[in-house]
Amino acid sequence: MHQINQVYINGQFVTPYGEELFDLFNPATAQRIGQVRLADERDASDAISAAKAAFPAFSRTTKAKRVDHLRRMHAAIESIEAELTAAIIEEYGAPVSRASWMAKHAASVLGDAAAVLENYDFTRQIGIARVTMQPLGVAGLITPWNSNAGFICGKLAAALAAGCTAVIKPSEMSAIQTSIVTRALHEAGLPPGVFNIVTGRGETVGAVLSTHPDIAKVSFTGSTSVGKQILRAGAETLKRITLELGGKSPVLILDDADLKHAIPMALQAGFMNSGQACIAGTRILVPDHRLAEVEALLVEEVAKVHAGDPNDPNTSVGPMVSLKQWQRVQRYIQVGMEEGAHLLAGGPGLPEGVNAGWFVRPTVFSRVTNQMTIAREEIFGPVLSIITYTSEAEALAIANDTPYGLQAYILSSNPQRAHVLAAQVDAGRVLINTLAHEPRAPFGGFKQSGIGREYGTFGLEAFLEPKSVLS
Repeated sequence: MHQINQVYINGQFVTPYGEELFDLFNPATAQRIGQVRLADERDASDAISAAKAAFPAFSRTTKAKRVDHLRRMHAAIESIEAELTAAIIEEYGAPVSRASWMAKHAASVLGDAAAVLENYDFTRQIGIARVTMQPLGVAGLITPWNSNAGFICGKLAAALAAGCTAVIKPSEMSAIQTSIVTRALHEAGLPPGVFNIVTGRGETVGAVLSTHPDIAKVSFTGSTSVGKQILRAGAETLKRITLELGGKSPVLILDDADLKHAIPMALQAGFMNSGQACIAGTRILVPDHRLAEVEALLVEEVAKVHAGDPNDPNTSVGPMVSLKQWQRVQRYIQVGMEEGAHLLAGGPGLPEGVNAGWFVRPTVFSRVTNQMTIAREEIFGPVLSIITYTSEAEALAIANDTPYGLQAYILSSNPQRAHVLAAQVDAGRVLINTLAHEPRAPFGGFKQSGIGREYGTFGLEAFLEPKSVLS
């Protein structure tokens, strides 16, 4: 039984003033596996004070020194990869292949940030002005449960590369992962107060980070509704804010696509991270005249998708993170049936052979209209919708007919045609015939999928303010 009773403030592990105990569960069994003592508003304020005190000295460190910090943090996270992978499986329920990738990603983002920093010029001459990129101040970093370690390390890496100090509020549902990551980052030996990690609720710790006058920057990944609350709260002190929010990503299968390759890739895009991914390709757009062919292939391919024990290497869809999330996904499946969508595969209830845990049957609806609830709202589970179109223009209109714009996918045998279409899709990232990730490229959303960008130089500059000196 895991018992986590400390937070990390000013370079030390301390008992929080907050007294609330939050239960932790293994979503694959629905059994309680531990408790975490949550930080409160006083703990958040203490962490901000520590970061504020550390900022003047840290903001003046050399680029080489910060690169060294990031390299040591990268090595520290790399050293706990096996332990972190096991925790991701136990606490989050990610299938083992996904959990291993997530643990590696938590380390790699630190190395990526070091590489970006090494090649970044903080000063440039523009006409008679010398422009210097200056660190903003104390950053408040709020991370979600669907890739907890990766978001902690990724946001922290960008903040520290810029010369900012940080207070991190990870999801309370990911406390085991957070404790492992915190211990490793502590071993990297950064100066006290440069980063602080306080696990607490959004309405307590998160609210302090969003409103405190000593927080200059907030970076949040999570739901669009919470992102809007943070934006409103930060407006009072004009905080710089980066929001990476929800998505309803289209997968455009063009009429020239080889369906035997396109359909498996579309399912991977939709079911990635057990469907608990803001970038999941949940709307599959297919040519009307190929619908029967698409449906037949999808039924065949979904039958190969194994939902079950995350420790089984054959599993590709694990459980939902919580009972609440499971109930949410089940409700959407029911709504899809009630609104007249054709249930092609899956459906309500537990997968066959599964008797415990918060598992969802990998579900695909066909003959969905883009106005149906399951096509409009982010479900955050393994539930996909097939929508037909009669022309490329209509496909583009459907793809863009959403309040979101985080990511999109185009599957075609004609790369040139796909690139022309990609230029017209309202999304921060468009993937053509691939599911790859490019850590040096900006990531973020159009419309209600967010504000600002992360990764690469764009992510670094989100923590910097330009200052022009004319002489």
